[in-house]
Amino acid sequence: MKNIRWFVILSFALLASSVIFYALQILIFDRARETVYLIFQDLAFLPVHTLIVVVILEKLLKRIERQTTLRKLSMAVGVFFTEAGTDLLSMFSGFDKTRLDVMGWLKVGINWKDSDFADARKKLSSFAFETDAREGNLEDLQAFYSLKQPAIMKLLENPNLLEHESFTDMLLAVSHLGEELAMRKDMTLISEKDTDHLSVDIRRAYAALVAEWLGHMQRLKKEYPYLYSLAVRTNPFNPDAKVEFD
Repeated sequence: MKNIRWFVILSFALLASSVIFYALQILIFDRARETVYLIFQDLAFLPVHTLIVVVILEKLLKRIERQTTLRKLSMAVGVFFTEAGTDLLSMFSGFDKTRLDVMGWLKVGINWKDSDFADARKKLSSFAFETDAREGNLEDLQAFYSLKQPAIMKLLENPNLLEHESFTDMLLAVSHLGEELAMRKDMTLISEKDTDHLSVDIRRAYAALVAEWLGHMQRLKKEYPYLYSLAVRTNPFNPDAKVEFD
C-alpha cells in the first residue's frame, strides 16, 4: 500500500512538472501555437515509446532474469549431484535387479550427442525398474542419508527450484525415502512387509533421480564441458569409468 501511495504521488509530481514547464515555455517565448504543436508531436511518438520501453525492454529484462534464474537452478542441481546425487545413484543401483540392463544404455560417453541423450531418455520413459530392498545394504543407505538429508532439505527451500518442477518432485521422493529410513532404529529387524514398502520408496526415488541425472549430464555437456568430462569419468552406470586418464 505504501509503494502504491508513493507511485501516485510521483506520478502527479511528474505530470505537474510537465504542465509547469509547458506553461513557462508559453509565457517566456509567447509561442503557444508552436508549443501545442510540439505537445501533439510528443503524444504522436508516445505509442512508439511505449512499445519500446514497455514491450521490448520488458521482454528483454524478463529473458535476462529467466536466464539468470536458470543458471542459478543449474548450479543448485550441480551441487546436489556433487554432494549426494551421484552417490545415491550408485547406492540405489545396488538395489536394482535390472541394473545390468540399465548400464547397457546409460554409459554416457564423452562424445554423446543430443540424439544419444534422446534415445536414452526414450528408453527410460518406458523402462520399469525392479528394486528390492533385500538386494542392497539398507544400513549403509540409512547412514548416508543421516549425513546428507539436511543438505537435501535445504535445497528444497531454494526458491529457484520452483522453475524446475520435475527436479523438485525428485527431491521430494529422495527426501521421503530418507525420512522413512530415519524412522527405523534397526534395519536388520524390519519385517518383510516393511522391506517391500521400502523397495517401493527406493524405486520411486531411483527412477526420478536417473531421469534428472540424464538431463543434468546433457546440460553439462552444452554449458560446462570440463564438468561434463569429470561427470563422465565418474558415471555410476559405467563399471569401467575412472577419474584418471590413461
